[in-house]
Amino acid sequence: MLGFLFLPLDEEHEEWSTSDLQRVNHSINCNIERYDANYLTQKIFEERFAYIEPVVIFNIKNNKFSYETRKRNLLKNWKNAGITLNSANSYSYKRVATTLNDYVNKEMKAQKMDKLGNETLILFGDIDGEIWGDLLNDYNLPKWFLPNYFPALSFGIAASRTGVPFHFHGPVFAEVIHGSKLWFLYPFNNRPEFDPDESSFKWFIEKYPDLKGDQRPLQCLLRPGEILYIPDKWWHATLNAETSVFISTFLSPS
Repeated sequence: MLGFLFLPLDEEHEEWSTSDLQRVNHSINCNIERYDANYLTQKIFEERFAYIEPVVIFNIKNNKFSYETRKRNLLKNWKNAGITLNSANSYSYKRVATTLNDYVNKEMKAQKMDKLGNETLILFGDIDGEIWGDLLNDYNLPKWFLPNYFPALSFGIAASRTGVPFHFHGPVFAEVIHGSKLWFLYPFNNRPEFDPDESSFKWFIEKYPDLKGDQRPLQCLLRPGEILYIPDKWWHATLNAETSVFISTFLSPS
């Protein structure tokens, strides 16, 4: 018996989508080492990357979580769930409570050049683990780990051209579930020049093209099925190349 999938006529309102005019135009070549998840052992991870340098891990499987976080499924099951939005600046000091439905359908818009990062609100991190536990339990944690560190999940959804300017924190695995996200990284002792309240989009358009030689960051476009691992205290900035759903596994020492 043959099965057929009929897509809704108004697909834009059913799935995460971005118009061509709102996508981030770029020609970024990934200069971060890439490693197949099927061949990256824990031993190799600890010896080469865990405490030393970033790595993009591909062939990641999270099919159930990907299905559950499709736009229509999230809004069907979680539209009235409470969330907390954070300002999209380096220190994310502004927080606003809302619902998933109001955020997705009213507040989530592509970043404008003249809008500061501290005036832009995105969903990342502040969701109640008890309320959202059933969804987060569908996510397959990365199989690699740091000895004596414990994972904590941070879930996000953000429109095209939004992102977070340069900042640093502890080690993290960052995965894109839908859409795509640009990453820019520097070692801790090579602090980039940036305005913590300026948007990542404005930095990318106005500052990034003028960077030369060793001023250029490590960089990569992360797509679904890929994880970026960042060691402790690496400067990094993000820029959503299109509307994106993403999740990060932060590692904290015991």
